[in-house]
Amino acid sequence: MSRNLLLISTSTTHGTGYLEHCQEQVKELLHDRTSILFIPYARPGGISHKAYTETVKEAFARMEVDVSGIHEATDAVVAVQQAEAVFVGGGNTFLLLRQLYQHNLIKPLQERVKQGMPYMGTSAGSNVAGKTIGTTNDMPIVFPKSFDALQLVPFNLNPHYLDPDPTSRHMGEIRETRIMEFHVHNRQPVVGLREGSMLRIRGDKMELQGPHTARVFLQGEKPQEFKPADDLNFLLDAV
Repeated sequence: MSRNLLLISTSTTHGTGYLEHCQEQVKELLHDRTSILFIPYARPGGISHKAYTETVKEAFARMEVDVSGIHEATDAVVAVQQAEAVFVGGGNTFLLLRQLYQHNLIKPLQERVKQGMPYMGTSAGSNVAGKTIGTTNDMPIVFPKSFDALQLVPFNLNPHYLDPDPTSRHMGEIRETRIMEFHVHNRQPVVGLREGSMLRIRGDKMELQGPHTARVFLQGEKPQEFKPADDLNFLLDAV
């Protein structure tokens, strides 16, 4: 498979502008492409797709890349089929996946990625690149047709992964507990991506990029920490 993916935990880190912390990685992903199709479906009502797209346009203008919003297209499927690259933004993962199903975009996106089209996601846009959305942190404000996602990679993601705060008096479940509960009923690996981190996937090779380690959860095993230099390619062979 000619995968060319950049799966980012978040679009904005503390003290940086929109996509500023990952700008160099985005440039590398796009290489010499000069346009990208933006999918803003993860934003709930009240925040217009137009306004969201304008924010994205400003960020990509710094990279000399033109942005078009899929909501502006006459035919969303054709827009994906003709896109040089696709960016799926963050918001609510359940809403995003429902919209991808309603606009019949699951298969077109899968087919274009197989052909080598660059795909980048942030937050919810990274969630839907995984096998299912079963490890999202979002509330199920809507019900999608299925929890099955784009399955561009054979594992799940947990963007915005948080470690327990040893000074907190919070007595609720921590993120690790929730993911281990997921593994009682599901076998696919889960990658916890901390803020500022991202996964760069080229074909059958995957690299952790950014300043932090990632926490990897395998069913029935103790969670493991992986550094950016560590080999994560085994996750692409998950079944």
